[in-house]
Amino acid sequence: MDIVTQGLLGGVLAQAVATKNEKKIATFVGIVAGLLADVDIFISSSSDPLLNLEFHRHFTHSLLFIPIGAAIAWLILWPLLHRHINKKRLYLFALAGFSMSGVLDACTSYGTHLFWPFTDERVSLSIIAIIDPVFSLILLTTLLLGLRLQHRQLAYGGLTLCMVYLSFGFIQQQRAEQLANELRTKRGHTTEQQVIKPTLANLLLWRSVYVHEQRIYVDALRVGLFSKQQVFTGESVQKFSLQQDMPALDTTTPLYKDIQRFTLFSDDFVAYDPTQRNILGDMRYSMLPTSTKPLWGIYIDKNNPQRHSDYRVFRDRSKNVRLAFINMLSGKCATAVC
Repeated sequence: MDIVTQGLLGGVLAQAVATKNEKKIATFVGIVAGLLADVDIFISSSSDPLLNLEFHRHFTHSLLFIPIGAAIAWLILWPLLHRHINKKRLYLFALAGFSMSGVLDACTSYGTHLFWPFTDERVSLSIIAIIDPVFSLILLTTLLLGLRLQHRQLAYGGLTLCMVYLSFGFIQQQRAEQLANELRTKRGHTTEQQVIKPTLANLLLWRSVYVHEQRIYVDALRVGLFSKQQVFTGESVQKFSLQQDMPALDTTTPLYKDIQRFTLFSDDFVAYDPTQRNILGDMRYSMLPTSTKPLWGIYIDKNNPQRHSDYRVFRDRSKNVRLAFINMLSGKCATAVC
């Protein structure tokens, strides 16, 4: 999830193992440790734009890395805090704060190397959005109350609420998946490749992406709490295939390897952006859940196959996009003006 929420979770987890007199220092250590896993964002290369994409949420988010990450946090904080806390307690708070970073990120749809080095498969449960203000608010409230009232039970209660909220996300995902299955049956489509993921900052509006006969279909699914379930029909685009679209591309070139790397990262949901030339996009993500305009992609320069592909991000924050999203979220229509 976002880095703020990771820090909040780390602080609350550290509070859960701290005594009354340790709350402030435990919270500080937990926040720092909770943020530490995301230092992988700084792994980059000016000559290889996809390196950062590959290593974000990689080994630092692995379950096996938890004690190592806690030790790194300990090494950073010990010179600052050695006069106020003993070594074992500092490591305990760092371990608590770091422990759930990878697990929380695995609950989103981005994908996390949770079981590295045993497997390179990305775990993405897709039961919560990468940014969810309700989840973050639960943690923020718990952390502030814990500092003020200094009762360990507050941390337990807040963490329990977080588990309840994630469970609600799982239930909503199952409802959205059932709606997506009904939609495909109605269309006469069959598929073995699909993803159902929540849209930004909510658990009511979901994005369905599936492949039928080498074509990617995207739709918006609204699964409200008490209102009728709704489908907002989206767009479709031809799925990209190296063998069909670029059969002559030399397999030893950086371009070929970059396309393979990006395809693996995108779980094979890749297609050319219908609004931009030579942009191979990750169809799992878009500003609107009904759109095939990707949120990010790589530039395919067929004239320079020996160069690495540029990684590009496309964020359309126009008024029409905002209104269309709000209208779908509220169950009105899939356009800016209903």
